[in-house]
Amino acid sequence: MKNILFDLDGVLVDYQPAVRVSHIATALQRSAAEVHAAIYASGVEADADAGRLSPEEYLEAVGKIMGLPLPVDVWTEARRLATRIRPGLLGHISSLASQGIGIAILTNNGHLLAAHWEQIVPALFPLFRGRAHVAAEFGVAKPDPGVYVAVLEKLGWRAQDTLFIDDVQANVDGAVAAGMAARRCDNETSVGDAMATFIDGSRIADRM
Repeated sequence: MKNILFDLDGVLVDYQPAVRVSHIATALQRSAAEVHAAIYASGVEADADAGRLSPEEYLEAVGKIMGLPLPVDVWTEARRLATRIRPGLLGHISSLASQGIGIAILTNNGHLLAAHWEQIVPALFPLFRGRAHVAAEFGVAKPDPGVYVAVLEKLGWRAQDTLFIDDVQANVDGAVAAGMAARRCDNETSVGDAMATFIDGSRIADRM
């Protein structure tokens, strides 16, 4: 194994959609129920994740449902507040990178997140700069095996050389169907353990 492909939300970060909804509701003077319905019950979020909406189209669609514009700075700040880095993982990730192990991100998110990675999760950069990918780039979302095949091609990695870590079992299963090794980890400790095992295994392989 030469590479690790990480999910973002629930793996590298703790993500709280309710915080995101609350910030937008307060900023736009709308109820949390209205904001939640506009984002999650309308199908707009799913369309964005699948690459069917540009950042501008996404903001326009959500704003139209709520009856007023959704400024990009409000959206970005809401996503930042809702997204908390798991600080204990940064040392492990740095260790992986320093050993020449490939690291990258694949998350079910839209182009808008990709445009503002470094504002929302600055602690993950520059480690993942140029190797952080949203499903929208490929027009298909996890757990469809096609998205894993596409991101591996983009990264220049082979499936058999790559471990995928996600907090959703269906996404893990999709990665396995694409020929990758995969592990479900749903908390900081389990993600850290998976990386530590990977590092130790790589050292063992180097000695053989």
